Amino acid sequence: MKKKILIRFGDLMLKGKNINFFLKRIRVHVKEKLKDLDVKYKFEHDRIYIEYMDENEKEICRRLKQIPGIFSFSIVHLAKLDIDDIVRVSIYVINTEIDRLYKTFKVDTKRANKDFPMTSLEVSMKIAPMILSQVDKKLIVDVKHPEEVLHVELRKEMTYIYLSSIKGMGGFPFGTGGKALMMMSGGIDSPVASYLAMKQGIELELFHFESTPMTPLESVQKVIDLAKVLAKYTTYQTIKLHIVPFKEIHEQILANVFDPYIITVLRRMMYRIAEIYAKKHKLLALLNGESVGQVASQTLNSMQVVEGVTKMPVLRPLITYDKQDIINIAKEIESFDISIRPFNDCCSIYVPRNPVTKPMDLYARKYERTFEYEPLVEKAVQDVITLDVNETFDFDIASYGFSVKEAYDNYLSQRDDELDDHIETK
Repeated sequence: MKKKILIRFGDLMLKGKNINFFLKRIRVHVKEKLKDLDVKYKFEHDRIYIEYMDENEKEICRRLKQIPGIFSFSIVHLAKLDIDDIVRVSIYVINTEIDRLYKTFKVDTKRANKDFPMTSLEVSMKIAPMILSQVDKKLIVDVKHPEEVLHVELRKEMTYIYLSSIKGMGGFPFGTGGKALMMMSGGIDSPVASYLAMKQGIELELFHFESTPMTPLESVQKVIDLAKVLAKYTTYQTIKLHIVPFKEIHEQILANVFDPYIITVLRRMMYRIAEIYAKKHKLLALLNGESVGQVASQTLNSMQVVEGVTKMPVLRPLITYDKQDIINIAKEIESFDISIRPFNDCCSIYVPRNPVTKPMDLYARKYERTFEYEPLVEKAVQDVITLDVNETFDFDIASYGFSVKEAYDNYLSQRDDELDDHIETK
């Protein structure tokens, strides 16, 4: 049987005059995602058709699920523009893809080829009894609430026949929503928030605050590995991870700030640094993984006081999600097992026993004045380390040192030595 994959778009098709911008982005993403496989494309206004080798089918389907903007796709079987051949292929599809002996079904015909001598309804009425009399299954026609729908599309050159649709990510093509900076921890929430933002077309750069050796290097490794998970949803399968040295500011906060306000002041410092960096690199918004009420520092009062230090938009994709919803998505995108590794970052270590749930801006500013933070903020921005992370990025950070700076310098030195050896060998 000859087959193709049919890709459909959802909300993307409502974009009117701007639709070509979105279509170009998603076509580039599909081609990049499948560039190492033997495939051919046919691009139409509202669809993409892919010709492929049978042995690549499962891998193609896996990758298509990772592309923002794809609403759904189907494995379509090809038949001639001939009733007998349509019936023959339909019988094959039903026998191989319907998994139960008894099911209700209907035939849904669409006649895109207006030269075909029968109407859509006439085709359905003609082929349905011929199919029922020959299939191995015990099918019952139910045109209102069928368990299975056999789709028959009469196109210009061929007939496309398929049963099921495979759900895609949905949303909008990656990058069509602008660029933003994701404040990335090693927990469960921020990777899920990143995924949902990318699903809506936002191109993200990740921003992680580290306090090594106060916090374990393994906590940074978690974030690197989470970045590898998120990279597969980008157009070129690479994502920027910015690692921010936060130890000096962290120490000053722990030494000088009234205990219940530690988290509030810590987060305000993070927002200051993130805003400076985002503006410098022309990123349009800040994002985080907060959800109302999940922890004491994620009350509306707290959010207002914390983000009061920045004028940039702060987006929270998880704002109304409960924890189980977030965990379900984390498992689906394969970030959950990484996030639950038992290594705390600076957001979850040295947490006060009774953090304030209704902080006041007046007191937050008072405790910030207990140390000179401006030069520390500027230094943190200057010393940011940037990694370009993809799925194959190989950096076991704990093998190279006891702090991020030491490990990164040693990693670069070893990589340069290996490159020199390779050049000499050549």
